Amino acid sequence: MTFLKTFLMTLLKRWGMWGAVLCLLGAGGLALFASWMTRLQWALVIAAAVLFVAAAALNWREGASLLGRRGMRHGASAALLVLMALGVAVLANAVSLRYNARWDLTENKRHSLSRQTVKLVRGLAAPVEVIGFFRSDTPGKRTAEDLLKQYAQASGGKFTYRMEDPDRSPGLARRYGVESYGTLVMQSGDKSEKVLDADEDRLTNALVKVSRSGKPVIYVVKGHGERDLSSAERAGLSQAKEQMEKANYTVKELELARQAKVPADAAVVIVPGPKTDLLPPELSALDAYLAQGGRVLFMADPLQADGLVKYLAKYGVALGNDIVVEPSPIGQLFGVGPEVPIVTGYERHPITKDMANVMTGFPVTRSVAPAKEGPLKGIMATALAKTSRDSWGETDLAGLRRGQPARRDPADTPGPVSVLTAVTIVPAPGAKTEPETDDDAAKKPEGRLVVLGTSTFASNQGLGFQGNRDLFLNIVSWLAGQEGEIAIRPKDTRQNPIFLTSAQSRTVLWLSIVILPGAVMVCGIWLVVRRRRIK
Repeated sequence: MTFLKTFLMTLLKRWGMWGAVLCLLGAGGLALFASWMTRLQWALVIAAAVLFVAAAALNWREGASLLGRRGMRHGASAALLVLMALGVAVLANAVSLRYNARWDLTENKRHSLSRQTVKLVRGLAAPVEVIGFFRSDTPGKRTAEDLLKQYAQASGGKFTYRMEDPDRSPGLARRYGVESYGTLVMQSGDKSEKVLDADEDRLTNALVKVSRSGKPVIYVVKGHGERDLSSAERAGLSQAKEQMEKANYTVKELELARQAKVPADAAVVIVPGPKTDLLPPELSALDAYLAQGGRVLFMADPLQADGLVKYLAKYGVALGNDIVVEPSPIGQLFGVGPEVPIVTGYERHPITKDMANVMTGFPVTRSVAPAKEGPLKGIMATALAKTSRDSWGETDLAGLRRGQPARRDPADTPGPVSVLTAVTIVPAPGAKTEPETDDDAAKKPEGRLVVLGTSTFASNQGLGFQGNRDLFLNIVSWLAGQEGEIAIRPKDTRQNPIFLTSAQSRTVLWLSIVILPGAVMVCGIWLVVRRRRIK
């Protein structure tokens, strides 16, 4: 025992200080590269403190004699400053692990979650877990962790995540069918979704899919020259279909003339710009569907399907026989002409409540407004989007066909002009399609109808314009009764470059490479020479 005690005392006396330094370096390394190992970090800090005190106590005689020397006093002062700096760094790291805050100072909040994502994450009904399969050297790991951390912080404990190395956990990777590094697997209950690129758009769409039960079915009517759902051309609707499917809807085509009724599983029926009038049996099928609480989106292009004017009038919607023009300088900034009116203001409605300050464009649209005759019984129509006061509804359609420029005259519809109208239809008891009692009628959902003055708005040509995609998906969500669902707006990756003249560039180059480093070097040489002269 005496030998062991002597050995330990000698070891502490000679190597205790070095051991303390190694422990502190280890704690700092863990804080930088393995911040989740907090217990080990604190254990190393405590060990460093014990070793330091023990070594100092065993070497106090030598230390006292050394402190009497001038050089030792300077060295001890420098060592104390280093230790204080290390202590501050360790303390700041420990505090940041427990309490953290972030401020996104970018103009478009590109490093923050969108309001729609925060709303979805906060409203999660069941726990959701994400497993990220990354190696330590996989590019994008830190970005993915930062994004997942924001989701977890906003969820109140319902959203959790962890990182796994697929090389160290091959069984887990095989279980989820992971084939590449950087794959994120999101699961909730018995549902799971794989995300290959960690960005907010894909993560939130996956979150919608695993947190929602069932997939609402959206039917798109065909047979009257409507826009093609599968076409990837500028006039097609392939992008609209893709966006709806990403939002967890099932999209199908519907030949209403063959079936003469809307399928029972329809959540929404879309009529995308018919060129010819719908047949009476088709309109009757839509009437029956709306009377039973159905949801329909009409896109009624100008100069086409004139029968829709009369049909929609009974639902309190007035389709104008005009084309809205707007000689706005804003539209010219985006390279669009007066035939694409720009909308920046919206009426308060569930569809538009998140559209503040979001610009949308309505290419070649007719006016769509609540009927002037006033509200019909059980029907409430609301104009959601209006163009500016400088716009008008051009009624000289023959002149436009001849290529003449649009000119405002007294016969035109004055601006602002409504181009989007939403209608709610309260079921009336006593109708043929209605239940027998008023109590049953009260339980029936309201019918919903949205009318756009153009189908180009949702085409491949128009869907990518500013906020068109978000407004379109918001319309679909409201019609499908999914008000809590969202349409993710990808972050604007706009940069703010600094433009320098050639003289300014040379100045920056000389300052950063020659002048500033040279000044530091000259100061250092001057200080060394001065100290030697003093000695």
